[in-house]
Amino acid sequence: MTDRELDAAGITDPLLRDAYAHCRRLNARHGKTYFLATRLLPVARRPAVHALYGFARWADDLVDEPAAGRTTAGRAAALDALRQCLQDGLRGAPTTEPVVRAVAHTAARYGIDHRHFLDFMASMRSDLTVTDYPTYADLCRYMHGSAAVMGLQMLPVLGTVVPQEEAAPHAASLGIAFQLTNFLRDVGEDLDRGRIYLPADLLAAHGVDRHLLRWSRDTGTRDPRITAALMAAADLTHGVYREAAPGLALLEPSARPCIRTAFVLYRAILDAVRDDGYAVLHRRAVVSRRRRAATAAGGLARLAATRLTAGRPAAPPAAAPRPAPAHASVPVPEETP
Repeated sequence: MTDRELDAAGITDPLLRDAYAHCRRLNARHGKTYFLATRLLPVARRPAVHALYGFARWADDLVDEPAAGRTTAGRAAALDALRQCLQDGLRGAPTTEPVVRAVAHTAARYGIDHRHFLDFMASMRSDLTVTDYPTYADLCRYMHGSAAVMGLQMLPVLGTVVPQEEAAPHAASLGIAFQLTNFLRDVGEDLDRGRIYLPADLLAAHGVDRHLLRWSRDTGTRDPRITAALMAAADLTHGVYREAAPGLALLEPSARPCIRTAFVLYRAILDAVRDDGYAVLHRRAVVSRRRRAATAAGGLARLAATRLTAGRPAAPPAAAPRPAPAHASVPVPEETP
């Protein structure tokens, strides 16, 4: 499948092919939900997505899964070195780092704004020293670099039926919705790393602070104040999904099944958290394989329908119906696939 993707994308240089294959492996290992959705994209566009997400996974690993014995200063130095390597690669300088080679090639091919990559690196760097966020506005400033820019990087690859600047706010919101979902699911794991991504003011409104979260995780004891705070975080996240949803119809038709599938699968994590009683401090909520398979099957059906429609001969001009507006062509996904 990798050779087929690379051939379709016209990537022939052996070193570049190896670099993209490496990114694909990173994406498959770390991002199972989005990797599944990516397989619904046109084959030629998949390598670019693997490059973008492979780079993000690699940088994130430098922060969250450091080599044994590496200090915070050592991780900071590694991130700084990666940032310099990235800047050089984006300028066209040769690099021995395969992930940078692939992402720089993708950025040049699709005209992706270099600022998105540098904003991402700034957020990754902040994870080494920032352990909580007083307000949602503070968190949003972090998520611009860690999540919103991922949606903005993807837009040129996916293609849009409107000017990109019109679709950009929805793409940014979708990246934020995905990350907020991960924050809610991973509250316990992040707490073990010393970080709390849920805004302190949201927690405090329900009588929750770091001490209470730590006590609950350490003792395995539930607390209704924590449940109420997590429910509020889920409501906030659902609101961001609603902001993102209109952007699905602004994408090129061939890209919609992929992003719709990712939308439904990620939002289903919120359902899993709810159905598990908001026990995320004690165990990770997961979407069942059956639901994942059903959602992917629905994406395949929509993809087939898109290709069938694209292959139909055009109707005679006199009989052609008046086209619907682009923004009305895809309905908002339902909660259950």
